[in-house]
Amino acid sequence: MTSLTDDQLDRYARHIVLREVGGAGQKALLAAHVLVVGAGGIGCPAVQYLAAAGVGRLSIIDHDQISLSNLQRQPLYGTGDIGAPKAETAAAAVARLNPDVAVAAITEAITADNIAPLLADTQPDIVLDGTDNFMTRLIVSDACVAARIPLVSAAIGMFQGQVGSFYGHLPDAPCYRCFVGDAHDADDCDTCADQGVLGALCGLVGSFGAMEAIRAITGFGEDAKGKLHVYDGLKPDMYTMRLPKDPACKTCGSLAAA
Repeated sequence: MTSLTDDQLDRYARHIVLREVGGAGQKALLAAHVLVVGAGGIGCPAVQYLAAAGVGRLSIIDHDQISLSNLQRQPLYGTGDIGAPKAETAAAAVARLNPDVAVAAITEAITADNIAPLLADTQPDIVLDGTDNFMTRLIVSDACVAARIPLVSAAIGMFQGQVGSFYGHLPDAPCYRCFVGDAHDADDCDTCADQGVLGALCGLVGSFGAMEAIRAITGFGEDAKGKLHVYDGLKPDMYTMRLPKDPACKTCGSLAAA
Protein backbone atom coordinates (compact mmCIF):
# COMPACT_ATOMS: atom_id res chain seq x y z
CA MET A 1 0.00 0.00 0.00
CA THR A 2 1.57 3.27 -1.12
CA SER A 3 -0.88 5.80 0.30
CA LEU A 4 -3.98 6.04 2.46
CA THR A 5 -7.24 7.13 0.91
CA ASP A 6 -9.10 10.20 2.13
CA ASP A 7 -11.61 7.97 3.91
CA GLN A 8 -8.80 6.04 5.59
CA LEU A 9 -7.07 9.23 6.67
CA ASP A 10 -10.34 10.23 8.32
CA ARG A 11 -11.23 6.82 9.78
CA TYR A 12 -7.78 6.24 11.30
CA ALA A 13 -6.93 9.85 12.12
CA ARG A 14 -6.57 9.19 15.85
CA HIS A 15 -4.00 6.49 15.11
CA ILE A 16 -2.14 8.53 12.57
CA VAL A 17 -1.63 11.47 14.91
CA LEU A 18 0.03 9.17 17.43
CA ARG A 19 3.75 9.64 16.88
CA GLU A 20 4.39 6.01 17.83
CA VAL A 21 1.97 4.73 15.17
CA GLY A 22 1.62 7.36 12.44
CA GLY A 23 0.86 6.74 8.81
CA ALA A 24 3.48 4.00 8.54
CA GLY A 25 1.97 2.08 11.43
CA GLN A 26 -1.52 2.38 10.00
CA LYS A 27 -0.31 1.08 6.65
CA ALA A 28 1.28 -1.85 8.47
CA LEU A 29 -2.06 -2.61 10.12
CA LEU A 30 -3.88 -2.47 6.80
CA ALA A 31 -1.34 -4.89 5.33
CA ALA A 32 -1.46 -7.30 8.29
CA HIS A 33 -3.32 -10.55 8.83
CA VAL A 34 -4.37 -11.60 12.33
CA LEU A 35 -5.82 -15.02 13.10
CA VAL A 36 -8.14 -14.97 16.12
CA VAL A 37 -8.67 -18.37 17.71
CA GLY A 38 -11.90 -18.35 19.67
CA ALA A 39 -14.80 -15.93 19.18
CA GLY A 40 -16.01 -16.02 22.76
CA GLY A 41 -15.55 -13.69 25.71
CA ILE A 42 -12.00 -12.72 24.73
CA GLY A 43 -12.40 -13.03 20.98
CA CYS A 44 -15.44 -10.75 20.75
CA PRO A 45 -13.77 -7.53 21.98
CA ALA A 46 -10.48 -8.50 20.33
CA VAL A 47 -12.16 -8.90 16.94
CA GLN A 48 -14.01 -5.61 17.33
CA TYR A 49 -10.89 -3.60 18.14
CA LEU A 50 -8.72 -5.28 15.52
CA ALA A 51 -11.36 -4.56 12.88
CA ALA A 52 -11.81 -0.99 14.05
CA ALA A 53 -8.03 -0.52 13.98
CA GLY A 54 -7.97 -1.43 10.30
CA VAL A 55 -6.21 -4.79 10.38
CA GLY A 56 -6.46 -5.67 6.71
CA ARG A 57 -7.27 -9.36 7.12
CA LEU A 58 -8.95 -11.15 9.98
CA SER A 59 -9.50 -14.89 10.18
CA ILE A 60 -11.79 -16.04 13.00
CA ILE A 61 -11.80 -19.66 14.14
CA ASP A 62 -14.58 -21.03 16.34
CA HIS A 63 -16.64 -24.20 15.98
CA ASP A 64 -19.24 -23.26 18.60
CA GLN A 65 -22.75 -21.83 18.32
CA ILE A 66 -24.08 -18.85 20.28
CA SER A 67 -26.04 -19.69 23.43
CA LEU A 68 -28.04 -17.54 25.80
CA SER A 69 -25.39 -17.89 28.51
CA ASN A 70 -22.78 -16.34 26.18
CA LEU A 71 -24.54 -12.98 25.99
CA GLN A 72 -23.38 -11.84 29.45
CA ARG A 73 -19.80 -11.46 28.15
CA GLN A 74 -19.83 -11.72 24.32
CA PRO A 75 -21.27 -8.39 23.11
CA LEU A 76 -20.81 -9.08 19.40
CA TYR A 77 -23.92 -11.23 19.67
CA GLY A 78 -27.56 -10.54 20.49
CA THR A 79 -30.56 -12.56 21.53
CA GLY A 80 -31.57 -13.05 17.91
CA ASP A 81 -28.21 -14.71 17.18
CA ILE A 82 -28.76 -17.65 19.55
CA GLY A 83 -28.02 -20.89 17.72
CA ALA A 84 -25.95 -19.23 14.98
CA PRO A 85 -22.26 -20.06 14.42
CA LYS A 86 -20.01 -17.73 16.40
CA ALA A 87 -17.30 -17.39 13.74
CA GLU A 88 -19.76 -16.53 10.97
CA THR A 89 -21.71 -14.10 13.15
CA ALA A 90 -18.50 -12.39 14.26
CA ALA A 91 -17.34 -12.15 10.65
CA ALA A 92 -20.61 -10.52 9.64
CA ALA A 93 -20.16 -7.97 12.44
CA VAL A 94 -16.66 -7.17 11.17
CA ALA A 95 -17.98 -6.63 7.65
CA ARG A 96 -20.51 -4.12 9.02
CA LEU A 97 -17.90 -2.39 11.15
CA ASN A 98 -15.13 -1.77 8.63
CA PRO A 99 -15.15 -2.35 4.85
CA ASP A 100 -11.33 -2.16 4.81
CA VAL A 101 -11.13 -5.55 6.53
CA ALA A 102 -11.25 -8.82 4.59
CA VAL A 103 -12.69 -11.32 7.05
CA ALA A 104 -12.96 -15.10 6.92
CA ALA A 105 -14.88 -17.40 9.27
CA ILE A 106 -13.52 -20.87 9.99
CA THR A 107 -15.97 -23.15 11.80
CA GLU A 108 -13.62 -26.02 12.57
CA ALA A 109 -12.59 -27.20 16.01
CA ILE A 110 -8.83 -26.84 16.52
CA THR A 111 -7.00 -30.16 16.77
CA ALA A 112 -3.39 -31.29 16.67
CA ASP A 113 -4.08 -32.64 13.18
CA ASN A 114 -5.61 -29.57 11.55
CA ILE A 115 -3.79 -26.63 13.14
CA ALA A 116 -0.66 -26.80 10.96
CA PRO A 117 -2.67 -26.92 7.69
CA LEU A 118 -4.86 -24.06 8.94
CA LEU A 119 -1.82 -21.90 9.63
CA ALA A 120 -0.30 -22.85 6.27
CA ASP A 121 -3.54 -21.99 4.45
CA THR A 122 -4.25 -18.69 6.22
CA GLN A 123 -0.61 -17.55 6.69
CA PRO A 124 -1.27 -15.01 9.46
CA ASP A 125 1.31 -12.51 10.64
CA ILE A 126 0.24 -13.05 14.24
CA VAL A 127 -2.14 -15.33 16.13
CA LEU A 128 -4.33 -14.15 19.01
CA ASP A 129 -5.56 -17.08 21.11
CA GLY A 130 -8.57 -16.55 23.36
CA THR A 131 -9.63 -20.17 23.83
CA ASP A 132 -10.71 -21.59 27.16
CA ASN A 133 -8.68 -24.77 27.70
CA PHE A 134 -5.02 -25.63 28.05
CA MET A 135 -5.07 -28.42 25.49
CA THR A 136 -6.12 -26.10 22.66
CA ARG A 137 -3.76 -23.34 23.84
CA LEU A 138 -0.81 -25.71 23.78
CA ILE A 139 -1.78 -27.07 20.35
CA VAL A 140 -1.93 -23.52 19.01
CA SER A 141 1.31 -22.50 20.70
CA ASP A 142 3.25 -25.53 19.44
CA ALA A 143 2.02 -24.90 15.91
CA CYS A 144 2.95 -21.20 16.09
CA VAL A 145 6.49 -22.11 17.13
CA ALA A 146 6.78 -24.57 14.24
CA ALA A 147 5.42 -22.01 11.78
CA ARG A 148 7.50 -19.15 13.29
CA ILE A 149 4.43 -17.04 14.00
CA PRO A 150 4.19 -14.73 17.05
CA LEU A 151 1.41 -15.61 19.49
CA VAL A 152 -0.59 -13.37 21.81
CA SER A 153 -2.32 -15.55 24.39
CA ALA A 154 -5.14 -14.11 26.50
CA ALA A 155 -6.99 -15.92 29.28
CA ILE A 156 -9.60 -15.21 31.93
CA GLY A 157 -10.95 -16.89 35.04
CA MET A 158 -13.37 -15.52 37.60
CA PHE A 159 -11.82 -12.09 38.37
CA GLN A 160 -8.35 -12.63 36.90
CA GLY A 161 -7.02 -12.06 33.39
CA GLN A 162 -3.69 -12.82 31.73
CA VAL A 163 -2.20 -11.57 28.47
CA GLY A 164 1.20 -12.67 27.19
CA SER A 165 3.26 -12.31 24.02
CA PHE A 166 5.09 -15.48 23.01
CA TYR A 167 7.82 -15.70 20.36
CA GLY A 168 9.10 -19.19 21.07
CA HIS A 169 10.54 -19.54 17.57
CA LEU A 170 13.22 -17.02 18.55
CA PRO A 171 16.30 -18.19 20.50
CA ASP A 172 15.83 -15.89 23.49
CA ALA A 173 12.02 -15.82 23.82
CA PRO A 174 9.67 -18.31 25.52
CA CYS A 175 6.67 -20.09 24.08
CA TYR A 176 3.41 -20.67 25.94
CA ARG A 177 4.55 -24.17 26.92
CA CYS A 178 7.58 -22.63 28.65
CA PHE A 179 5.05 -20.83 30.85
CA VAL A 180 2.57 -23.61 31.71
CA GLY A 181 4.66 -26.74 31.16
CA ASP A 182 3.44 -30.12 29.96
CA ALA A 183 0.92 -30.96 32.68
CA HIS A 184 -2.02 -29.44 30.84
CA ASP A 185 -1.90 -31.27 27.52
CA ALA A 186 -5.18 -32.93 28.49
CA ASP A 187 -8.40 -30.90 28.27
CA ASP A 188 -8.60 -30.75 32.05
CA CYS A 189 -8.88 -27.13 33.12
CA ASP A 190 -11.78 -25.49 34.89
CA THR A 191 -14.10 -23.48 32.65
CA CYS A 192 -16.06 -20.30 33.21
CA ALA A 193 -19.19 -22.47 33.30
CA ASP A 194 -17.74 -24.17 36.38
CA GLN A 195 -16.23 -21.18 38.14
CA GLY A 196 -17.93 -18.12 36.63
CA VAL A 197 -16.36 -15.03 35.10
CA LEU A 198 -17.07 -11.32 35.34
CA GLY A 199 -18.37 -10.24 31.94
CA ALA A 200 -16.63 -6.87 31.88
CA LEU A 201 -13.30 -8.57 32.58
CA CYS A 202 -13.58 -10.28 29.19
CA GLY A 203 -13.80 -6.87 27.54
CA LEU A 204 -10.68 -5.68 29.34
CA VAL A 205 -8.62 -8.78 28.54
CA GLY A 206 -9.81 -9.11 24.95
CA SER A 207 -9.04 -5.46 24.28
CA PHE A 208 -5.62 -5.88 25.90
CA GLY A 209 -4.95 -8.84 23.63
CA ALA A 210 -5.92 -6.76 20.60
CA MET A 211 -3.57 -4.01 21.76
CA GLU A 212 -0.69 -6.46 22.04
CA ALA A 213 -1.38 -7.76 18.53
CA ILE A 214 -1.40 -4.17 17.28
CA ARG A 215 1.85 -3.53 19.17
CA ALA A 216 3.45 -6.51 17.43
CA ILE A 217 2.34 -5.24 14.02
CA THR A 218 3.23 -1.57 14.40
CA GLY A 219 6.15 -1.81 16.85
CA PHE A 220 4.99 0.94 19.22
CA GLY A 221 6.21 1.04 22.81
CA GLU A 222 8.42 -1.45 24.61
CA ASP A 223 9.29 -4.91 23.35
CA ALA A 224 6.59 -7.31 24.59
CA LYS A 225 8.40 -10.60 23.90
CA GLY A 226 8.15 -12.90 26.88
CA LYS A 227 6.07 -10.53 28.99
CA LEU A 228 3.01 -11.76 30.87
CA HIS A 229 0.54 -9.21 32.22
CA VAL A 230 -1.73 -10.36 35.05
CA TYR A 231 -4.82 -8.39 36.08
CA ASP A 232 -6.59 -8.95 39.39
CA GLY A 233 -10.09 -7.51 39.19
CA LEU A 234 -10.83 -7.96 42.88
CA LYS A 235 -8.22 -5.46 44.08
CA PRO A 236 -7.99 -4.15 41.26
CA ASP A 237 -4.31 -4.42 40.39
CA MET A 238 -2.04 -5.38 37.50
CA TYR A 239 1.51 -6.62 37.43
CA THR A 240 3.88 -7.75 34.70
CA MET A 241 6.46 -10.53 34.78
CA ARG A 242 9.08 -11.48 32.22
CA LEU A 243 9.08 -15.18 31.44
CA PRO A 244 12.33 -16.99 30.61
CA LYS A 245 12.75 -19.49 27.82
CA ASP A 246 12.87 -23.01 29.21
CA PRO A 247 15.87 -24.86 27.70
CA ALA A 248 14.08 -28.12 28.57
CA CYS A 249 10.84 -27.13 26.79
CA LYS A 250 9.93 -29.92 24.39
CA THR A 251 8.56 -27.39 21.88
CA CYS A 252 11.12 -24.60 21.72
CA GLY A 253 13.96 -25.60 24.07
CA SER A 254 16.14 -26.76 21.19
CA LEU A 255 15.99 -23.21 19.81
CA ALA A 256 17.44 -21.66 22.99
CA ALA A 257 20.48 -19.48 22.52
CA ALA A 258 23.71 -21.21 23.48
